[in-house]
Amino acid sequence: MQPVDFTTLTAACSELSKDWIPARLEQVYQRDRYTILLALRTLDRRGWLEISWHPQAAHICIGTPPPRQPDTFTFSQQLLHQLNGLALISCRPVVPWERVVDLQFARRPGEPVLWHVYVEIMGKYSNVVLTNTANEITTAAHQVSPQKSSVRPIQTGQSYELPPALTGTAPALDEPFSRWQERVSLVPSALKRCLLKSYRGISPTLIEAIAQAADLDPEQSTDSLTAEDWQQLFHYWQAWLQTLATAQFSPGWTATGYTVLKWNAIQPVASVQELLNQYYTNQLNRQEFSQLQYQLSQKIQSLLAKLQQKIDSFKARLQQSDRADSYRQQADLLMAHLQEWLPGMKSITLADFETGEPIAIALNPEKNAIQNAQSLYKQAGKLKRARGAVEPLLAEVEQERDYLEQVEAAVAQVDKYQSTEDLEALKEIREELIQQKYLKAPDYGRRNANEDSSVNFHRYFTPSGFELLVGRNNRQNDQLTFRVAGDYDLWFHAQEIPGSHVLMRVTPGAEPEEADLQFAADFAAYYSRARQSDRVPVIYTEPKYVYKPKGAKPGIAIYKQEQVIWGQPLQAEQYLQQSN
Repeated sequence: MQPVDFTTLTAACSELSKDWIPARLEQVYQRDRYTILLALRTLDRRGWLEISWHPQAAHICIGTPPPRQPDTFTFSQQLLHQLNGLALISCRPVVPWERVVDLQFARRPGEPVLWHVYVEIMGKYSNVVLTNTANEITTAAHQVSPQKSSVRPIQTGQSYELPPALTGTAPALDEPFSRWQERVSLVPSALKRCLLKSYRGISPTLIEAIAQAADLDPEQSTDSLTAEDWQQLFHYWQAWLQTLATAQFSPGWTATGYTVLKWNAIQPVASVQELLNQYYTNQLNRQEFSQLQYQLSQKIQSLLAKLQQKIDSFKARLQQSDRADSYRQQADLLMAHLQEWLPGMKSITLADFETGEPIAIALNPEKNAIQNAQSLYKQAGKLKRARGAVEPLLAEVEQERDYLEQVEAAVAQVDKYQSTEDLEALKEIREELIQQKYLKAPDYGRRNANEDSSVNFHRYFTPSGFELLVGRNNRQNDQLTFRVAGDYDLWFHAQEIPGSHVLMRVTPGAEPEEADLQFAADFAAYYSRARQSDRVPVIYTEPKYVYKPKGAKPGIAIYKQEQVIWGQPLQAEQYLQQSN
C-alpha cells in the first residue's frame, strides 16, 4: 500500500486550504478505531474531512459521509465536546518537510486560535492529538505511555512535543547542480538509497517517480549515471521542488498506485481529495475483505468439522440401536426353548422362528435362562429408547450443518473484492453469524440487529430483458424471497445444494422464454456450491410456493410445485467474463 509522503500531504493540505477553509465544524464521527470524520460547512458546501491514523494507510482528505450507525468511541465525543461550532481556520504542516499537520480552530476567522488538532502521518507511529492554546494534550487517538516510548510519550495533561527532527539536508530549489550531484554521489550506491540518505522529506515512491520520469532505474548505481543522466535527474528534481513551491499539483492514477505530480500518470483525477479518498478506501476495503473472508471461512470450517464429529457419533449410536431387534429376537427364542438351557452354559444355539437358521446366543453362566432372557429384553429396550433420543438430536445437528454449509457457500461465492458491495456482503454474513451465536459481537462498529440487510443484490438481465436478482448471503436471500418477490416472479435455487436464492422479475402478462429460464438456471447453478460442476439440477417455482419453516435459520426455505431445469455454471461464468 502506497503511504502518504510529504509531497502528497502538502498537496492535500494546499487543496484543503484553498477549497475548505474557513469552515465551521458541525459534527464529529469515528468510523472505526483508526478513522474520524469532521463535518465541515463552508459558505457554499458541506463535506466530511476524513482523518486516518491507520498504521499502513494514514491520510487526510475529504471523504465519504459516515454510515447511519451509532458512534460508540470516546475519542470522537471528546473532540466534538471541545470543537463543536468552532471554525477551522488553518490546515498546514507544522514545520517544513515534516508530516505533521496542524488543524487550527477558533470561534471565527481572524480571532485567536483556541484548539489545535495535530495530525501525524508517520506510518505505524501515526496519531491525532488535540491540544489547547497552552499546547497541553487534552486527548489523543493513541495514548503513548513512558513505558512504551521514553523518547516521546503522549498522554493527557502533558505538553505536546513535535516528533524528533529528521536528519539529512532539506531540499532547496536554489541548490546548485554541482552541490546536489556531489551530495548524492558522495558514497556510490543505488540511486534510490543515495537520495533517501542525502535529503529529508522524500519517499521511495517519490524517488521512483522522479527516476522513471528521467528514464532511469532507481536501483542502478550512481557510478553508472552519465552526465546526461545526472542532468535529466536534476531537471525533474527541480520540477518537483517547483511544484511544491507553486502548489500546482496534478493528481492521477499510475500503473501501481497514485501520484500528485504530472509524470507517469495514466489517468487524471479531478482533485487530490478524490484521489486519496478513492485509493485508501479501496485499499482498506480490500484488506478488510481478505481478513474477514479468511476469518469467516476458518470459523465455518471449524464449526462444520465439530458438527460432523457429532453426526458421526450419533450415527454410530444409531447403528448400535439397530441391534435392539436382534436382542429381542434372541430373548424370544430363549424363552421359547427354556427346556434346552443347562446350568453353566455360556452360549446356546437355537433355530430362527421364520428361517430355521441357527442363531448363537451369548449367555451369562451365573444366570438361569429366564434371567438371561430378561437381560436381553432390557438391552433391547435400552437401545430402543436410545434411538428415540438420538434421532431428533441427529436431525437437529444435520439441520445446523445444512445451514452452515449454506453460509459457507455464500462466503465462497464472494471470492474476490471488486466493489464495496462485496465487503458489505461479508459483513452481513458476519452479523448473521453473530445473531445466530456462532461469533461474538465486536466491541465496536456492530450493525444494529434490527437493521435490514442491504439491497445490493447481484443484478443481471436475461436475453429477453427480465431483471435477475441474486442474493449475496442468507440475509439477502430471505429479503429477496420473502420481501422483494412478487406474484408474477419466478424463484430459482440449485436442487438440494447450498446456494443463493435467484429471482426473475416478471412483469404482469409477460412470459419468459426458454432462453430466459436457462439463463436464470445457469446463474442459480453458478452461485451455488456446485459451481465447478458441468451441469447442476435447478428447481424453479412461483414465490408463493416457497415457505420458511417456523423458527428456521436465515436462508432456509422449503418449496413445492417446482420444476427442474439443468443449469450450466460455465455459461454464467462466460457471461460474467464477457460483461467485464
